[in-house]
Amino acid sequence: MPLLLTEEQEMLRRSATDFLADRASLVQFRVWRERTHEQAFDPELWREIVGMGWPGIAMSESQGGAGLGFAGLGIVLEQLGRHLSITPMNSTVLSAATTIQLLGSAQEQATLLPQIIEGSLTFSLAWDERSHFDPFRVATAARSTAGGWLLNGCKRGIADLSSVDQFLVVCRLTGEAGDREGLGVFIVARHAARLRIEVTPMVDGRNCGEIVLDGVELSAEALLGGGVASAAVLERLADIINAGLAAELLGISEETFSRTLRYLKERSQFGKLIGSYQALQHRAANWFVELQLARSLVQEALLALDAEPGSPLAKQRSALASMAKAKASQVAELATNEAIQMHGGIGMTDAHDIGLYIKRARTLEQAFGDQSYHLDRLASLAGY
Repeated sequence: MPLLLTEEQEMLRRSATDFLADRASLVQFRVWRERTHEQAFDPELWREIVGMGWPGIAMSESQGGAGLGFAGLGIVLEQLGRHLSITPMNSTVLSAATTIQLLGSAQEQATLLPQIIEGSLTFSLAWDERSHFDPFRVATAARSTAGGWLLNGCKRGIADLSSVDQFLVVCRLTGEAGDREGLGVFIVARHAARLRIEVTPMVDGRNCGEIVLDGVELSAEALLGGGVASAAVLERLADIINAGLAAELLGISEETFSRTLRYLKERSQFGKLIGSYQALQHRAANWFVELQLARSLVQEALLALDAEPGSPLAKQRSALASMAKAKASQVAELATNEAIQMHGGIGMTDAHDIGLYIKRARTLEQAFGDQSYHLDRLASLAGY
């Protein structure tokens, strides 16, 4: 059964639901999608979200955040999925702020995190280099120079890259592509000399793309944390990102189920409500059960990320994160396919909202490892 929300979490859920329904619903999504492909998100909407305090949800109170942990952040990400809201929450908060928390020095955290919380600085994490996520197969090289660092390489699939202020670029300091150790993360301004940005519009109404670093010169202070990032910390970062993406996928699955259930109760065919047909009832029942399984896994993964280090739940963090992403991807695929089929012909049209969810779901399913990647990782973690 799904885990129950605390009173504080339930208040956060209601607040997020009400705000997004008013300011970042599918109506706004359609308007924004037609306006531009060059701007990744609406800066005015982002200022309002900052005013809600969402960028600091997962940060501790000592860092200026709300101290609600990743379980709290997951609640907001789920609602973003339900409304298909276009924001830099994934790129700046889930990915970049977490990277700074895990790898940044105390001074870097004290400088950068408050700027993220107040909305004056946005980031995107540049990690991928291949068509499929492979966290340690990084060839982008950082060479030490007399004045700092020289970066060369190419990064792909970077979210919101047309509008963020800076990038966090994963580079290889030592070793060869595929080595688990020897990676570091650099802070690179979007206007850095010899940095080329190529934007690609996405099927889900967002944009992503690649950056090419052709001899980008950085100061010594650009290396986050001042040294090599351990493989364990990078894996923890990937776990957090995947659990967050799973929460958004869960929101998509929940919303498509809710909309389809209403449609089954309203649509008549051959003089009967289509929801009265047993075949559709069985499919809807199976869909509901799968949703509950996905919700339980996603919530358990988020709780594991917040658990005390060394606790039994924390030790299952990696397995639960991959289980949550794999299951949420599987259920989102089921949900969006069933939603379109049960809506019939209108489900295939862009004019009807239900068809928009499949596009967002498919991009999230591929980000930071698809079902196959996470199932294989689970097998490896289990010793197979």
